[in-house]
Amino acid sequence: MSETEDVHDYEVVVVGGGPAGIQTALYTTRLGHDTVVVDRGGGRAAMMLDTHNVIGVPEHTSGNEFLQTAQEQIESYGADVVRDFVVEAEQTDDGRFRLVGNDAEFRADRVVLGVGFNDERPDPPVPRTGKGLHYCLHCDAYMFIDRPVYVMGTGEAAAHVAMIMLNFTDDVDILLRGDAPEWSDETDEQLRGHPIGIVEAEITGMQKSDDGWLKAFEFDDGTVRQYRGGFPMYGSNYNDALAEQLGCELNDDGTVVVSDSMETTVEGVYAVGDITPGHNQIPVAMGKGAQAGIDIHYGLREFPRDLKTLRATGPVGADEVPSTGGRVRAAAAEFEEARAPPIEPADPEPADDD
Repeated sequence: MSETEDVHDYEVVVVGGGPAGIQTALYTTRLGHDTVVVDRGGGRAAMMLDTHNVIGVPEHTSGNEFLQTAQEQIESYGADVVRDFVVEAEQTDDGRFRLVGNDAEFRADRVVLGVGFNDERPDPPVPRTGKGLHYCLHCDAYMFIDRPVYVMGTGEAAAHVAMIMLNFTDDVDILLRGDAPEWSDETDEQLRGHPIGIVEAEITGMQKSDDGWLKAFEFDDGTVRQYRGGFPMYGSNYNDALAEQLGCELNDDGTVVVSDSMETTVEGVYAVGDITPGHNQIPVAMGKGAQAGIDIHYGLREFPRDLKTLRATGPVGADEVPSTGGRVRAAAAEFEEARAPPIEPADPEPADDD
């Protein structure tokens, strides 16, 4: 592995600053463990123009605003956030982990991979993401109730998403863009049993409304079809390079195999969010992050010591507690001081006159 002079030591290194990674870091930090989030920037959540389906977060909050607030929150608790791109990872002979970024190197007792995936983007012309181009059916279908919708793609996923969208609107087209459908004969029969248009022509142009949203597509057969927006279904590329370097087992679809606690098949390595199986939703990702953070705490916390250790080493010394990391202790003191006045010693009890 490559060497770098800038080496940072932590208990927990979280790779990826999306909702899952930041949620993990929130738990590990508030549970007393020195934690860093190494974030390359960008990601699916950062692309959101509006935040949907997250209780307590207003719709008008952009993805960048949501993530910036989350980063500031964990920093206030004592976590570090570093902008870097981790390119190499390995487990060292002492059982710890070494991660090398473009600018720095990190050592840790636990590693959390919150690196997600990248959606396959359709060829232009297409609207701006969030202005007629959408990747999350569960997040965005609500916006298209009684609106004309397209689904791009030729595979099974495109066909099924088109049929699902009939729950929200009666105006749904599949855009093949000049390619032949690849879904099965059974799916084709099922699809044609639903009132869905199948448009074979390629898109040659696009019209936008004054607000920047998609208004219509122009096709090479001379037709113009109006749409409020839609969903490209061309698959995803999982960012699994680090998981492979660390020896984590992968599922057939490229996701990382994890336990209920979000630990991978490599002890001490966790995976959270969209890189793991399940729905690609912010609340789901945050739940996975919380689960990982709690489990990491169970493995790292010093106390209570078991009886075998106490019998071998003796009672816990006063100089051994608390075990909270120095960065977190300092941040916690500052955090609490800002919230409330410092604790003052109690007045002594009045003397008994009798």
